[in-house]
Amino acid sequence: MSSTGVPTEIVVVGIGADGWVSLSPSSQSLVLEASVLWGGSRHLSLVPSVGGQVRVSWPSPLAASLPALLAEYAGRPVVALASGDPLVSGIATTLLEYGAPVRVVPAISSVALARARMGWSSESCEVVSLVGRPLERLVLALAPGRRILVLSSDASTPAAVASLLTSAGWGASSFTVLGDLGSSTESVRSGVASSWSVASPALNIIAIGVSGNGLASWAPGLPDSAFENDGQLTKRDLRASALARLMPAPGQILWDVGAGAGSVGIEWMRAHPTCRTIAIESDPERAARIARNAQALGVPDLQVVEGRAPSALSDLEAPDAIFIGGGATREGVLDTCLAALKPGGRLVVHGVTLETETLLAKAYADHGGELTRIGVETAAPVGTFTGWTPARRVTQWALDRAPV
Repeated sequence: MSSTGVPTEIVVVGIGADGWVSLSPSSQSLVLEASVLWGGSRHLSLVPSVGGQVRVSWPSPLAASLPALLAEYAGRPVVALASGDPLVSGIATTLLEYGAPVRVVPAISSVALARARMGWSSESCEVVSLVGRPLERLVLALAPGRRILVLSSDASTPAAVASLLTSAGWGASSFTVLGDLGSSTESVRSGVASSWSVASPALNIIAIGVSGNGLASWAPGLPDSAFENDGQLTKRDLRASALARLMPAPGQILWDVGAGAGSVGIEWMRAHPTCRTIAIESDPERAARIARNAQALGVPDLQVVEGRAPSALSDLEAPDAIFIGGGATREGVLDTCLAALKPGGRLVVHGVTLETETLLAKAYADHGGELTRIGVETAAPVGTFTGWTPARRVTQWALDRAPV
């Protein structure tokens, strides 16, 4: 957005749940002297009326309406009110994403208050925001002994989180809802996730002491049983091998081409909260299954593109890594992927047929990289004895594109 289409400056002032008295004298002066004051209706009601001051409540839906609001007050200074620290899942973060000139004057955050009430140091706990985000994002943070502070979206969040914990095998977790922190109506209610039935205030943070036996590993190669599938699944040993060569890194994007059950793309995103995956799958049932698997395994933001490569690859965001688990022999698929790969990117292709193996051998001859044949055998009963049962061998071609 052009700087001519936004206010000259937006000063975002953090305010506590106890309202006007929580503001420092300098912050009070900013609010009283503002010609234009933005904020939620609750925040605006917490500060004294000022004659001639223009007050604007945040529009809804915010994301779609914010550009017009910024343009309406272009060239003018604005003060905006926000809860606590405006850069902790707050409006300041959103304004900065739109390129607005923002100055932040924070108050004590609800996270800091929650840590103080619980006696948890910042080093000993993780903060997960569910404000305007899918509930399933919490799944990736769950592991025995972990302490998690959840920023709730509204009064319904605690019950939904308790249900999620219970269904994921973490029902024994301690569960505390801290409501209206810093206000005269502050409340603390504690229990266990599996039996949680307490009504919660609209403004709340959930403190979870994780306990149970749910799926907790971040290592590549989750059990095959973790994925709903129809047999089109990159098995765990092959998946771990592929991911070791794809090398997930924070903020990077993977194309999972011919995604099947989505296992490689899902585990790519589980490597770090900022990793992203675009899964390309032509079968509608499998595409829906990928979305379900992504939700169940804590990466609900995975993007599914229903279509057939290579045509479905056009106009997608350029990838840092590409995995082709199916359809490599289809005309144009490999060439399109090679052309799309960024400098420094990684490509891994799996094949089980002679036709795919021939294709990969030629690609290895033309481009170099690493060509590997992987055979996995597992122990299984043979009558009254035990023997080795081989899986179908897989040819793997891996290429690291040189950086510029």
